[in-house]
Amino acid sequence: MSSIRIAWGTGTAPTEMAAYDAALADANLHNYNLVGVSSVIPADVPVEVVGTAPDLGPAGNRLTVVEAHASVAGPSRASAGLAWSRSEDSGPGLFYEASGETDADEIADVVRTGLDAGRDLRDWAFAGEQVETATVTADAGEYASAVVLAAYGDSTPIC
Repeated sequence: MSSIRIAWGTGTAPTEMAAYDAALADANLHNYNLVGVSSVIPADVPVEVVGTAPDLGPAGNRLTVVEAHASVAGPSRASAGLAWSRSEDSGPGLFYEASGETDADEIADVVRTGLDAGRDLRDWAFAGEQVETATVTADAGEYASAVVLAAYGDSTPIC
């Protein structure tokens, strides 16, 4: 695997699904079939914070992700967050994701709390942590979505 890329985006639209698609487009991950995994970072795989994902392969391919995603109808606010920590010397690590109708600071607190709980379950020596959040507000009559994703490697053909 080449690397895990952290990307995020927000979007608004007239429907919930269109807002989600717009948020994925903002992260440049809208042309893939996303397959969620449970949040363990493999050893020796770099994690890169990119904001907007590079081209990860042809449209329609499968892409493995850990995803935080929130969608709301306006007037309201959606926030998504992802925290991660690695064990020492590029060993295995953890992602923790959360989302809700709140602000970025509260989501950051939630993902840090979850990450702490996950680290307590493992006897790895962790070194530091990082957090990324995305927040968007929907006006009355529209939907908004926020996403933060960890994309594992490049996409692969789905069939």
